[in-house]
Amino acid sequence: MKSTCSIFGMFWAVLLILVLGGKAVAGGNEPLTAVSITVQTTAFLQKFVNKEGKVSYEALQHSPEMLDALLSNIADFDVTKAEAADQYAFYLNAYNILVIGEVLKNYPLTSVQDMPGFFNRVRMRVGREMLTLDQIETDKLRKIYDDPRLHFALVCGTNSCPRLSRTAYVGKDLFAQLNNQARFALLDPSYVQVDDAKKVVRLPEIFQWYESDFRASGNSGVMYVNQFRKNSRIPTWYTVEYYPYNWSLNDQKHPDSATMASK
Repeated sequence: MKSTCSIFGMFWAVLLILVLGGKAVAGGNEPLTAVSITVQTTAFLQKFVNKEGKVSYEALQHSPEMLDALLSNIADFDVTKAEAADQYAFYLNAYNILVIGEVLKNYPLTSVQDMPGFFNRVRMRVGREMLTLDQIETDKLRKIYDDPRLHFALVCGTNSCPRLSRTAYVGKDLFAQLNNQARFALLDPSYVQVDDAKKVVRLPEIFQWYESDFRASGNSGVMYVNQFRKNSRIPTWYTVEYYPYNWSLNDQKHPDSATMASK
């Protein structure tokens, strides 16, 4: 009887150790940080986004695990505990990843416009809040940071957006990253279309839609663009036109869709 009790007691002791050990292991997982999410985001972008900034949605359909894990961490991250620069970077990255996630839910499609309410009605969990893409852009970014460069970092899943970076934004490097992203876009002849023969410069419609953002920075239109074109400035007296937005999906499956609608 004593032997039986001892074995029974040992069984429960081992079971308790296993349970507590399991909890210890679970509790020992490193908490989500801005750095860990940044590393995860870069790994994802490197795998599913090419050098032209096009997303392989078809590949994601077959292997969504990395995206699912990243979306889960974006949803659960306690952004309030992050530094201001890391919060800025977090919402930039989150916006771009959430766009990809929502497109994938509805894929195949040819344009984000095929999803009613994509920007202003569909609410997604980000930083422990339920927000639309418009709320992320306006309430978490534009109203707080007053920085027009963010318009070259946010990629809404279209071919008129700037190229999607294959490297996540990082708080400590954010100033240089945003400068580089803006410079890359504003030196791209398909993005800023200069016609010297006609003395015309054609700018993307974001310069018209968000004119107040650019004006608040001290420069707007061509003057703003020229800040990033030191060796190829556009004469400020050129006529400014705004070319129509190309809403086709930034999908690797359709490389010809990268051609701007105005060309």
